[in-house]
Parts: sequence; C-alpha cells; structure tokens
Amino acid sequence: MDDFPPDEELVARLRDGDETAFALVLDSWSGGLLRLARTFVSTEESAAEVVQETWLAVIEGIDKFEGRSSVKTWVYRILTNTAKRRGIREHKVMPLSSHAADEPTVDPARFRPAGDPFPGHWWEFPLAWPTPEQGVLGSEVRELLAAALDGLPERQRAVIALRDVEGYSSEEVCELLEISAANQRVLLHRARASVRGTLEEYYTQEANP
Repeated sequence: MDDFPPDEELVARLRDGDETAFALVLDSWSGGLLRLARTFVSTEESAAEVVQETWLAVIEGIDKFEGRSSVKTWVYRILTNTAKRRGIREHKVMPLSSHAADEPTVDPARFRPAGDPFPGHWWEFPLAWPTPEQGVLGSEVRELLAAALDGLPERQRAVIALRDVEGYSSEEVCELLEISAANQRVLLHRARASVRGTLEEYYTQEANP
C-alpha cells in the first residue's frame, strides 16, 4: 500500500495506541496470517484463534520490539511460533524426519535411464494443464489444491504458503522460519513437486475418463 508508513513511524504509532495504525496492519496482514496459520493447525476456527492470539501478543509486545527485522516479519514470526505450538497440541505438526530426505519428488521410472540416447529425458511428456480460462481455478481444483497443501509436511506447507501464496522472497522465508537457504530450496521444490503431482494425476484422469 502506498500510504503504509515506514516501520519507525508504524512502531511509534502502535506504541502510542494509535487505533488507525493498528486497524491498518490488522486489515493488511490478517488474511496472510490466517492462511499461514492454517498450514499448521487442523481447522479454520483454530487458525482464526491463532491469529487472534498473535495480535494480542503484538499489542503486549510492541514496546519490546527491537527492530532487528521488519515489523511484518516480526508479526509473522509470532504467528508462526504460536501456530506451531497449537499444531503440536493438535498432533498435526509432524517431524521433518518423517519424510525421507532422499525420497524422489518424481518417479524415476518416468525418465529415460543411463545408456539411452536421451538419458534423463521424459519417456512421455506430462499432459499440458488447462489455462485459467479453461477452468484451472474451478472450485473442484481449488479444493484439490487445498487438500494437497494440507497433506504436505509442516515445513513444506509453510514454505510454499509463504513463497507462492504470500509472495515472500527466499531470504525472507529463511529469516521467518529460521532455516537455511539450501533447506528452503529443498522444501519448496518438494512442496511444489507434490502439489504438481496431485494436479497432474487429476488432469490425467480428466483427459482419460
């Protein structure tokens, strides 16, 4: 937003109890916070409660904000920590080690083997996906995407939500989730590959009823 104040002014206004400033951040960030919270917890209601807890923590903690990151990143980190704790209580958050690090993201049998004239190439190219005009964002596909994201391991869900839904840069995601750049790349790649695989299976079935 063009009229969004710089962090120094925003923090000062929040510390002074400026209701207009609080309404501004509430309206601007709550949607993204809710979507990120949903990647950690079991229900929309639980995610909404996490967001509410986050804003209460922001109000209580703004005087202690030290400016080591942007205000937005600070708020998102509070949300992430709050959502993780609730996710653990709901038994939704799973350890990263529960998914093998060397598990292939695409079935190796779909590629030509060593010794073939074109090793590593597809045996058959995946089907082309429909364009948005052809209904790729229809309700059925949106539900499929939501289910695919919900089935991802916790960190994969968080990374793909921040990168592909919220538009955060890789550097911001690393800072927010406190992970390395290499880990962020692997998590994002695996999340995207998993979601793409789900969609590919759906469109293959649609093309071959």
